Amino acid sequence: MATVAAVRAGTTPVEPAPERSRTLSRPGAGSGLVGVTLVVLVAAGGRPLLDDLLDRPAVANWATVFVALVVQAMPFLVLGVAVSAAVAAFVPPGVLPRLLPRRPALAVPVAATAGLVLPGCECGSVPIAGRLVDQGTPAPAALAFLLAAPAINPVVLVATAVAFPDDPQVVVARFLASFLAAIVVGLVWSRRTRRSGDDGIDRAAPAEGAGSRWEVLTATAQHDLLHAGGFLVVGAVVAATLQTVVPRDVVDAVADAGPLAFVALAALAVLMAVCSEADAFVAASLTQFSLTSRLVFMVVGPMVDVKLVALQAGTFGRSFALRFAPLTLLVATGSSAVVGWWLL
Repeated sequence: MATVAAVRAGTTPVEPAPERSRTLSRPGAGSGLVGVTLVVLVAAGGRPLLDDLLDRPAVANWATVFVALVVQAMPFLVLGVAVSAAVAAFVPPGVLPRLLPRRPALAVPVAATAGLVLPGCECGSVPIAGRLVDQGTPAPAALAFLLAAPAINPVVLVATAVAFPDDPQVVVARFLASFLAAIVVGLVWSRRTRRSGDDGIDRAAPAEGAGSRWEVLTATAQHDLLHAGGFLVVGAVVAATLQTVVPRDVVDAVADAGPLAFVALAALAVLMAVCSEADAFVAASLTQFSLTSRLVFMVVGPMVDVKLVALQAGTFGRSFALRFAPLTLLVATGSSAVVGWWLL
């Protein structure tokens, strides 16, 4: 009737605007709740079987390592997700890229230096780097930040000083080797991007929606936490399995094997997946290895480990992780060997 009246009056009818959703889409929330409920029910029903399994030393060791990795990494993953969501909610698109120099040779070191201000580990740096890329930050700069943040932030450096009280040069060596590796990888990736015209990152379509900044913040944090947390659990499962299966005597046998010790501790860092805030204490306990070998362990770990590769694959794509991880491992091991030879 309102439309007919408008026509008779000689005016153009105005259709009521459809109500816009004020929240970001949350696909899979119901199925996720069902999945959690099923896991709880299965665990409750199979408790006798679980008790019997955990009585076995190998299974108990696996469970201990798995829980320790997840519990150790989760607070920093939450911190990274919170920062990532804050960037999505409060930073207008295009602001962050404009803060960086246009030339990659300058943008990469500047982004790596920004890692000094984030007191988190590698689990937190991945979602932040992903959000930086979504905001338009060049991929090489975001990746340099991703590698530098968990390795050169003040918390890690203080922890390293506490772990090596009689060797203060280890702190300097760790900072220099990690900073150098982050810059080299960023510049190499920049050159690869220029040559191929593709930075290798799979960009998922952002969730559509509108609402207040608080609604965007909470919805984005929920999405990123569920997404990255799943890959963290997968990586922790792999790390716990490898730590349980690989005999400890194998590590002791190569401690005095020269350059092979570098390779051994680099591989150990990848497999153990220790958080960057704690890996210095693990390295300090490996007294059968040289300081340079232990430096390799501390530089490689925050940049390449099984849970981190899983997080990178989930955030940037599997093909990206298959190219980025070997490059980072090679550069991190090389920079550690060079800096260790120079300072240690």
